[in-house]
This record gives sequence, C-alpha cells and structure tokens, in this order.
Amino acid sequence: MEPARQASEGRRESDEERADRRWGELLQEVRVAQTGVQILFGFLLTVVFTPRFTTLGPSDKAVYVVTLCLGAAANGALIGPVAFHRLVTGRHLKPEAVTWASRMTIVGIVLLLATVISAFLLILRVALHDSAVPWIVAALVAWFLLCWFVLPAWVRHRYAPKE
Repeated sequence: MEPARQASEGRRESDEERADRRWGELLQEVRVAQTGVQILFGFLLTVVFTPRFTTLGPSDKAVYVVTLCLGAAANGALIGPVAFHRLVTGRHLKPEAVTWASRMTIVGIVLLLATVISAFLLILRVALHDSAVPWIVAALVAWFLLCWFVLPAWVRHRYAPKE
C-alpha cells in the first residue's frame, strides 16, 4: 500500500535560487558520471599499446575504434557543462546555462551508455568467441535502459502531481 502523497506548493524560491539549486545538483550528478567515463576512457586509451591488440581482427579493431570515439564524445559532453558554465558566468544566464548543461549531461549519459556497451561487446567478443555474446550484450543494454531511463520515467509518470 502506498502512502498518500500530499499536495504541496513546492519550494518557494526565486528563478535565481532555483537555478543555483539546480546547478549544484547537476554538478554533483556530472561528477559521478565524469569519473566513470574518464576511468573507462583512460583504460581504452591504453588498449592499443598492449601486445594482444595486434592479434585482434579487423572487426574487433573497428569495435575498439568506435568504443574509443564514443568514450571521447562522452567525455566531451560530460565535461561540457563545466566549460559552458565558466564561459557564461557573470552574464546573468544561469537558468539558460542550467538548461543547456542538463541537455549536455543527458547526451553524455547516452554516450556513456553506448561506450560501456561497446566496450563490453569488445571484451566479450575477445573473451568468449561465442554466439551467446549478442544475447549477453542485449541483456546488459536492457538492464542499463531499465535502470537509467525506464525506471526514472515510470516514477516521473507514476508520482507526477495530478492536475
């Protein structure tokens, strides 16, 4: 049984206060995602210098290059909000900066998802050489989509205030 949700008027904050709060929340979220993508990207950069890399076939090398590009793009999108904020600071554009930084963060999360899946695909192709690889990767994609997008969308819909 669900607890009854009380209707509230929300926070009493000015547009500037809301933008400041949202910016702080966004920075905390970006810090988590940035750390993960930067560690993954760092490992990806070293792969090409390992002896095993030269033994990979053209398909696996192509998957590696795609993975590396996705990781670089994810880094750019997740570091983008910091650069964006720095370049517009002091120009009274914080609400707009929060909106655009939030969009960049979503793009970065999608690119991070693609990077993780692509890296996982490459590792399983090399490790297993098995027809189960696509199924394992598909299951991981489903899991990430559920955790990162479907569940939040469901909660947002399920608990949205009724008008």
